[in-house]
Amino acid sequence: MANIGKTVKLGVFTLAIMNVTAVVSLRGLPAEAEYGLSSAFYYLFAAIVFLIPTALVAAELAAMFQDKQGGVFRWVGEAFGKKFGFLAIWLQWIESTIWYPTVLTFGAVSIAFIGMDHSQDMLLASNKIYTLVVVLIIYWLATFISLKGLNWVGKVAKIGGMVGTIIPAALLVILAIVYLAMGGQSQMDFSGDFLPDFSKFDNLVLAASIFLFYAGMEMGGIHVKDINNPAKNYPKAVFIGSAITVIIFILGTFSLGIIIPQKDINLTQSLLEGFDNYFSFIRMSWLSPVIAVALAFGVLAGVLTWVAGPSKGIFAVGKAGYLPPFFQKTNKIGVQKNILYIQGLAVTLLSLLFVVMPSVQSFYQILSQLTVLLYLIMYLMMFAAAIYLRYNMKKADRPFRIGSKGNGLIWFVAGLGFCGSLLAFILSFIPPSQISTGNNTVWFSVLIIGCIVVVAAPFIIYAARKPSWKSEDTEFAPFHWEENTTAPETGTTIATQTEQKPVNKNTTE
Repeated sequence: MANIGKTVKLGVFTLAIMNVTAVVSLRGLPAEAEYGLSSAFYYLFAAIVFLIPTALVAAELAAMFQDKQGGVFRWVGEAFGKKFGFLAIWLQWIESTIWYPTVLTFGAVSIAFIGMDHSQDMLLASNKIYTLVVVLIIYWLATFISLKGLNWVGKVAKIGGMVGTIIPAALLVILAIVYLAMGGQSQMDFSGDFLPDFSKFDNLVLAASIFLFYAGMEMGGIHVKDINNPAKNYPKAVFIGSAITVIIFILGTFSLGIIIPQKDINLTQSLLEGFDNYFSFIRMSWLSPVIAVALAFGVLAGVLTWVAGPSKGIFAVGKAGYLPPFFQKTNKIGVQKNILYIQGLAVTLLSLLFVVMPSVQSFYQILSQLTVLLYLIMYLMMFAAAIYLRYNMKKADRPFRIGSKGNGLIWFVAGLGFCGSLLAFILSFIPPSQISTGNNTVWFSVLIIGCIVVVAAPFIIYAARKPSWKSEDTEFAPFHWEENTTAPETGTTIATQTEQKPVNKNTTE
């Protein structure tokens, strides 16, 4: 019964929409709308130095290991050993757990705007208790849907991505065009500078969070075995998703900036306010509750995609002997139920931080920054691994390859992604002056201590692992260095440490 879910195959369009749903969230538009015309520069800059390198590198690595499980654990582990591979998949899982309350905050705000009294809607959206309750309801709903299996996840994510993200984004752009065509006054200065004022350091700080908006394109690597002909179809799905992502962000941000003055932009409420203002202008205010419901459904779909993805990756790795048997328990259709429950408990505890933070907006920002930091550590390892494997696995089959000959292009693409990630990592520690984040001591403490604890945890778990943790039905294939040579983290020969398969020198190199 545990293998039933594996018979489900995802189509190219379904996976592309799952990628868009996982990557794109309209909740990020207000943060960038504060920059006016120069927001386009930030989107394009981040796309060039992060989104495109991520999509290309993930496509090569996923196609390279299309017949092996693990996602980023496999990619990083093949290059730097099991410890760092475990760190990579751990960071992908834990950062998504920390991210849930932030995206769900936007979902709670969307639901608050279902009412017809705008002032009361805004008051409700700012209420911490209301936000906490709605966050937990949406999250646990996503968890229970995930327990139904990949087939349910794919259907809800596909529909939710269209209804809650792509259609609202297109509608926002259309409303902006109609507004201007009917003589509406643009609140955004399109005669301003495309290039931001780099003399003001604050301009870079909040913009660093744009990397999180683009994060997640590699997550499809976890589903590489769930798609037909992955060597061809996975890269295709990634590129389709990337193009849609950039277009949605740039045009959506402009559309929001047209209707809301820069000084009035609020990170959690302005998207709904923007729709409200447009609908009021065309005398169709009754549509506001409809779009609020659609956006809330989009949040559910986005969370569902993430609940199903990283948890599946950490589960597969756990069965290979990296997590205690408790975390390897599944329901009757093979879904990782205990991991989902533990993840839900963590989200519930994190959501209680609403009580101690000065505002919903400050809570939203500090958790977003912590998520960025943790995720960027994983990306730094992923980009470095792609370069390293070009030399360590020279003869391995690469159905999708960055550059037809030589390694110059992989150095450029992965190096660009590495440098972009490192820049964003450094900037993410600095509190943005545009937002009241409360006490700076709390800000730095949460970010620094949070990073240290989360990064240390997988090394402690790895050191404590026992042979009994390895599941008898694990399908996790050994690393190439376990089959052929020596372990990169110990230097010991395969004869002293492999316990999974006999040596087979024809599998990789």
